[in-house]
Amino acid sequence: MRPQEQLPAAAPAPPRGRNRYRGIGTQIAAAMLLGVAVGFLFPGFAVDLKIVGDLFLALVKAGVAPLVFFTVVMGIASAGDLKKASRIGVLALVYFEVVSTLALLIGLVAANLLGVGKGIATTANAGDAPSAEGGEHGFTAFLKNIVPDNFVGAFSSGQLLQVVVLAILFGAGLLTLKPHLQARVNSGLDVVSEMFFAFVNVIMKLAPIGAFGAIAYSVGSNGSGMLLALAELVLEYWAVVAVFVFGVLGLVCLLAGFNILRILQYVRVEMTLVLGTASSESALPGLLKKLTRIGCSKQSVGLVVPTGYAFNLDGTSLYMAICTMFVANAYGIDMSVPDQLGLLLIMLLTSKGAATVSGGTFVVFASTVTATGYLPVEGVAILFGVYRLMSMATAFCNTFGNVVATFVIAKWCKEMDVEKVNSALADPKAFLARPEEPEAEETPEAPSADAGASASASAGAGASAGADGGAGAGGATAPVATAAVPAHSPAQK
Repeated sequence: MRPQEQLPAAAPAPPRGRNRYRGIGTQIAAAMLLGVAVGFLFPGFAVDLKIVGDLFLALVKAGVAPLVFFTVVMGIASAGDLKKASRIGVLALVYFEVVSTLALLIGLVAANLLGVGKGIATTANAGDAPSAEGGEHGFTAFLKNIVPDNFVGAFSSGQLLQVVVLAILFGAGLLTLKPHLQARVNSGLDVVSEMFFAFVNVIMKLAPIGAFGAIAYSVGSNGSGMLLALAELVLEYWAVVAVFVFGVLGLVCLLAGFNILRILQYVRVEMTLVLGTASSESALPGLLKKLTRIGCSKQSVGLVVPTGYAFNLDGTSLYMAICTMFVANAYGIDMSVPDQLGLLLIMLLTSKGAATVSGGTFVVFASTVTATGYLPVEGVAILFGVYRLMSMATAFCNTFGNVVATFVIAKWCKEMDVEKVNSALADPKAFLARPEEPEAEETPEAPSADAGASASASAGAGASAGADGGAGAGGATAPVATAAVPAHSPAQK
C-alpha cells in the first residue's frame, strides 16, 4: 500500500514561479509596497486604514498570551527538573541584561555623536501623544506590575510579563508532581497548545491585509508633512539599528559559531511580517515552530523566546536612549555624563516592562521621560508623528535579538543539535522546503541521560514542535515518553 500511496508524488509539480508568489512572505512584501503607494497617492484614505492594521494586531494579541504561557510551561516541563530549567533561565537573564545595557549605551553614544534633536522647533501638540501621567514609576512599581493579583487577570490585562511569571511558577509546580501525573498533565497541555498554534496560524493568513493597512496608515499620516529634522532622526535611527543588528548581534553570532545572514534568511518570513506590522508579537508563533524545528530544544525555545519578549528588548533600548536625548536637545537641556548615566539606570528598569505590541514602546518612553523629573513630557509629542516609521525598526531589532539569543543560549547550554543546525543554515531555503514530519524521524539518536530522566515529563511535549533536535530533546524522546504512558493507563481509567 505504501508504494501506491507515494505514486501521486510522481505527478508533475506546479511551476516554481507560481508557488513563489503564493508564499506568505511574498504576499506581505507586495502588501507593504501597495500600502506605500496608497499612502502617498491617497493620504486621507490611507489614514482611515489604520483600523485594518489595528484589528489584525488585536487578533494576534488574543492568541499570544495563552501561547506564551503554554510554551514556557512546556519548556520547563521538557527540562525534566528545576535545576536544568533554572540553568537556562539564569543564563538567559544574564545575557538579556548585558545585551540590553549595551544597546542603551550604544543609543546614548549615537545620540550624542549625531546631535539628534538640536535645532528642532518644539511646537508639537502634546495632547495627541499617549500620556505617561497618573502611573507609578521606579523599581517598586516595576515589581508590583509583574505580579498579577489573579490568574485570569494576567491574560486579560495583556501584560506579557505577568503571563511569563505565572508560567514559570506553574511549570515549577508541574515538576513537583509524580511522574505519571506529569505525563497526564503534559499530554493535555500539549493538545491545548497545539490548538492555540492552529488558531494563530489561521490569523496569520490575514497578515498581508494587516501589513497593508499598517503601512498605508504610516505613510499617509506622515508623508510630505514630515519635518526635515524628524526625517533625519528616522534615517539616523534606522542606521543605528542596522549597526547594532549586523555589528553587535553579528559579533555575538560569530563568537557562537553562527552566520547572522544565514539566520536572518531562515526567519525572513517572520521578520518581513514584523516590519509590515511593526509588532514583535506577529512573528512569535512562527518563531516558536521554526526554532524548535531547526534543532534548538523545546525547553530552550520555551524559556528563552517568551522571556526575551519581556526582558530582551534591544530595539526598545535603542529607541528610548536616542529619543530621550532627542527631547533633551530639542528643549535645550544640557545633560552631563552623570545625568546620562542616571538616565541609563532609569531606562534599565522601564524598558523591561515595554509591551510587545505596536505602541507599547512609545508609552514606556513617555513614562521614562516623566520619571526623569526634568525632561518635559510634552516633548514626546514631537516624536508621535513618526513613531510608526521608527517602530518598524524597533520591532525588527527586538524580535531578531531574541532569535539570536535563542541560538546562542541553546548552544551554550548544550540544548541544541549543532550538526542539524549547521546543516540547516547551510541552505535555509532547502531546509524549509522539506516536510516537517520526516524531520522528526531523521534524528533517531538515543536519548541522553536528561532525556531518559524526563521521559514521562515530556510525554506530550515532543509532538508539538515536530522536529526537536537538542540535547535531551532528540527524535527518540517522544517514543520513550509514549512508552511510559501505558504503564499508568489503569490509573487514567
